[in-house]
Amino acid sequence: MDIQELRGKTGDELQSLLLDSKKEAFNLRFQKVAGANENTARIREVRRTIARVKTLLNQPEALRAVAVKAEKPKKAEKAPKVKKADKAETAAEAEAKESKKTAARKSAAKKKTA
Repeated sequence: MDIQELRGKTGDELQSLLLDSKKEAFNLRFQKVAGANENTARIREVRRTIARVKTLLNQPEALRAVAVKAEKPKKAEKAPKVKKADKAETAAEAEAKESKKTAARKSAAKKKTA
């Protein structure tokens, strides 16, 4: 059951839903052991419904009525991460540029002496 549907219910309705869900979970566990359970995903659904109901029952009534799912703030965009392979390429590129500069200096020095 969706949390929005549960928020519209009263405390008594939630208590009865909790009781019914616990009974259903009990029966589903027995079906699982006996090998008669056809819908195994239902166990998970019931467990989560129980958790939602318990959460709402522990909240104050005023908070339950007003609770609205808040939007998550957007994260600031980060610069793309540089992978190790990219770092190696950039290091290799830097070495290549440096060797070109060195070669250019040597050739310029030879021209001056000649």
